Amino acid sequence: MGSLSQLPRLYTFRRCPYAMRARMAMLQAGRDFEAVEVSLRDKPASLLALSPKGTVPVLQLPEGSVIEESWDIMRWALDEPDLQGWWARAQSPENLNLVKRNDGDFKRHLDRWKYPQRYANETLAPDAHRDSAVDVLLRPLETRLHGAPYLGGATPCATDLAVLPFVRQFAAVDPDWFAALNLPSVRSWLNGWLIHPLFTACMHKLPVEGVNRFPPL
Repeated sequence: MGSLSQLPRLYTFRRCPYAMRARMAMLQAGRDFEAVEVSLRDKPASLLALSPKGTVPVLQLPEGSVIEESWDIMRWALDEPDLQGWWARAQSPENLNLVKRNDGDFKRHLDRWKYPQRYANETLAPDAHRDSAVDVLLRPLETRLHGAPYLGGATPCATDLAVLPFVRQFAAVDPDWFAALNLPSVRSWLNGWLIHPLFTACMHKLPVEGVNRFPPL
């Protein structure tokens, strides 16, 4: 067990879906790490020095290299050694396509439904973005999950962790409307993850800023 100075340092924000999936991957892989909870209104100079774009998550490795994208952080955490296949199962064309849909069109539609005030010049109404989000990701997700409990099949994989935080965010915009959708497999999958020890550990609340050893799973 290394000292704090020898551990990877993850700059994170508790409610950010990109940071959630990075934290879950680190926890699932059993990676010891320390975390800095970033105030988005007052980003620490240490974060901006590592990554001028200033978005989380950012992972600084002990030798000084920096990983700035959440999917790359997940790869670093899970890929070597991938003893349980969490990363390998995520590399199928179907799973890679789901992540591409999630990070692309689904996220774009989600933002325009959840934060319509930020997109005042949009030609589509917020509800149209909501419905498009369902079509682009949630219906394909329902089809996949109808045949297996996880996107990794009988057991989860990195794709489950990558997509989950965004589906959670989508469901929380209008819970009653989401509950009425004909997506029983997606709801069962989501609800199972929301009480999963990996997710609850990932959502441990940290003090704002400061360096904290992140609690083990």
